[in-house]
Amino acid sequence: MTSPEVAPEIVRFYSETIDEAERLSTTADGRLEMVRTQELLRRRLPKPPAKVLDVGGGPGAHARWLVADGYAVHLVDPVPRHVEQAAQTGATAELGDARALAAANGSYDVVLVLGPLYHLLDRADRDRALAEAYRVLRPGGLVAAAGINRYASLFEHTAYAHLHKESMRKNIGGILATQTHDGKKAFTPAYFHSAEQLLGEVTAAGFEGGEVHGVEGPAWSLLAAAERHTGKSLIDSPMFESALTAARMAEPYPELLSAGSHLLATGHRPL
Repeated sequence: MTSPEVAPEIVRFYSETIDEAERLSTTADGRLEMVRTQELLRRRLPKPPAKVLDVGGGPGAHARWLVADGYAVHLVDPVPRHVEQAAQTGATAELGDARALAAANGSYDVVLVLGPLYHLLDRADRDRALAEAYRVLRPGGLVAAAGINRYASLFEHTAYAHLHKESMRKNIGGILATQTHDGKKAFTPAYFHSAEQLLGEVTAAGFEGGEVHGVEGPAWSLLAAAERHTGKSLIDSPMFESALTAARMAEPYPELLSAGSHLLATGHRPL
């Protein structure tokens, strides 16, 4: 099978522009994303030493704690720099594409798709990635797929005090209207999901018992704004604890999903 081509600007962004290994540990909102993702996954993961395939797992931020928890983790990512970094976490790692996995049918207990859906603008490509996750997952196994919330860019650029600029208002307005970002000025090409869409895509791939969970909760942008404008780390602050508590308290209320930065959908391959 020939792997689909990954957009070169995505590889370039993660190779030259940002160190993804630091994003979830050096800022308060990044740390909030990490803590909440761990919480949501640990409630649903089978007991170790289950086999976990971390698709698009980057430099291994999640692979590291999964290995420490006792899971057998294999990571696949299209960025050579990430594969080199991930190999230092205790996981095995290889270059690959979410849409054409090398793994055998039914060979994993858990498949994580915590990044690829961000960067696949076409529904057909996202469907292909989820179909591959379904294929390599054993019957009864768990899938977890993340999406960027449709409104995340609005909250983020409000927090960063960017919306007084006409060009930024036009850019964010385009993202809100089309749910896509072309990646020409910042970040990479990206797709922004609503909770209903993410759940619909997971369900359409054949997974059962699908649920969508808010990751950072409704106070993440306040945390990001306070840290950015004070210049002080808030990772160990009462404000961080309040934002984390808000995320936990928001879980029973689906209407608050649209206030977060990331969404996490979970489901199971039918037995």
